[in-house]
Amino acid sequence: MHRPPLRLLAALALTACSSPSPRVPDAWDLGGQTRASHLGPLVAVGNDGPKRFVDGILAAWSTERAFETCAAVDEHYREPGNDGYNAALDLVEAELRAAGFGRLPGFELRVIEEPMEGPAWTPVSGALDLRVGSTVRSLHRFDSPQSQDRCLLPVHAPSAQVSGKVALTLEEVTPGSILVTDRSLGAVIGDAVQRGAVGVLSSRLQKICVDPTGEERHLDAMAYTSVARGTSIAVGCISPNSRAAILAAGAGAILDFSAEVRWDERPLRTLVAEVVGVQYPEQVVGLVAHVDEPGACDNASGVAGMCELARSIAAGVDRGLFLRPRRSLAFVWGEEYRCSRTYLDDTKRRPIAGLSVDMIGSSRERTGSICLLERSPDPGALVPLPPDEHTPWGAGEVSEHELVPGGLNVIVRAALVDVGLTERGWATAEHPWEGGSDHDVFLERDVPGVLVWHFTDFAYHTSLDRMDHVDAGELRRTSVALGAAAMATADARPDDMKRYLDSLLLERRLRLNMVEEEWAGDELAAQWEAWFLSARHWLRRLCLGLDDGTDILPQAGMK
Repeated sequence: MHRPPLRLLAALALTACSSPSPRVPDAWDLGGQTRASHLGPLVAVGNDGPKRFVDGILAAWSTERAFETCAAVDEHYREPGNDGYNAALDLVEAELRAAGFGRLPGFELRVIEEPMEGPAWTPVSGALDLRVGSTVRSLHRFDSPQSQDRCLLPVHAPSAQVSGKVALTLEEVTPGSILVTDRSLGAVIGDAVQRGAVGVLSSRLQKICVDPTGEERHLDAMAYTSVARGTSIAVGCISPNSRAAILAAGAGAILDFSAEVRWDERPLRTLVAEVVGVQYPEQVVGLVAHVDEPGACDNASGVAGMCELARSIAAGVDRGLFLRPRRSLAFVWGEEYRCSRTYLDDTKRRPIAGLSVDMIGSSRERTGSICLLERSPDPGALVPLPPDEHTPWGAGEVSEHELVPGGLNVIVRAALVDVGLTERGWATAEHPWEGGSDHDVFLERDVPGVLVWHFTDFAYHTSLDRMDHVDAGELRRTSVALGAAAMATADARPDDMKRYLDSLLLERRLRLNMVEEEWAGDELAAQWEAWFLSARHWLRRLCLGLDDGTDILPQAGMK
């Protein structure tokens, strides 16, 4: 998961902000309500909406198979187009074909190939030894993609074989030395090259990468990061403990560093599996799991969870647990961001919603993270009020003219609550939009998009993100919630509407009460009112099937 600059197109003209708040119809009656173990607005209880699919997906779900798939994907160091990336796609494609995709009517499967921006990068081996006199200590070493030290080489690192004296600051660098630093590689490479260094090794970790248990496991972590293509100097990522060992070695210490990588010219592949809708096949709900990045939680869990989800939906239809949805579903695997753009540019279907399946299997006990819903940009992204709170990731930049209206937030929230009621005690929460995964691509195109993920994970983007941090039960719960939300969106029915509108009213009362309690002003209240009116319209059109060939997204003020 990466965080890009935001580029959202305006989807809601909030002209209503300066006019009287629209009156909510009296027909929005309240029924039973709950939040289960979800830290967020209340949800109307019912057997409609996502609940229609939770039990069926659970019945078809194989916890063992999903975990095994996750482990198989985690064995590969996955960067766009490289050996591990293609091996992971091959594995998923084989499992989907075994489930009937590409063979059964209504279950389509294809691979989209396109040119890469440069050769695919595959790390082959690397080693770092510390020499003090005749004593040699191995600090890091890998010769297979399964190794715990596979993050020794940052993405796009060159092959290298160097030895040199240790320099601990840029000022200490002399020709032929190796700089060891706790600054980022990008911040020092240029100056190190100018001073004659033959290598740069960094122990820098992100601020969030601190073990919440107090065991200080992060001191053995190496950052997963990258350098610019064409970097000529030897570069590596080392753990804080290795840097401490180098510092303790004192003057006269020598470092021996080797790296072997391979560059291959090959096309970039995107894998697409589609469940074709039976009534509105031209409309599609997209689910996207990025394959690149060599982490188990980020994102072997998303790759495997979505694969098992696609299998479970196919099995559920085959076994009569539920029918094929009215609208189409698309499951997309590939390079983060690019695979979403590739699919949206390639498909003739009209996307109505996008769900990013990213970091979905993290163990709360081992990582400190819980399942989170990152909502489509709503007024909470402008001014977060309780119970909203941003994660340590931080707020994304968004203006009132860059909000994307729709009821997808309500549907996914209901799915989290429904799974939480089935599997008691499942902790989930939500937060305003922050950005950083494939849902942003849908948002760029005025399509409601959400992210379901786990945070704060202290092992995020480090060598410690491996299978011992994945919880099979958490992978099942999160995947089922995503599947139930996607199916509920694709197969929305008139009977679902009351539950959604009741849930929307519960959220409206919460938001407007908090605006009043926090003295946040009439402008924010009007923004929320316009938001809820548009979300209500979107949900009505979705559930009633009011599609006349125009976009399902409404304009503010429509009734």
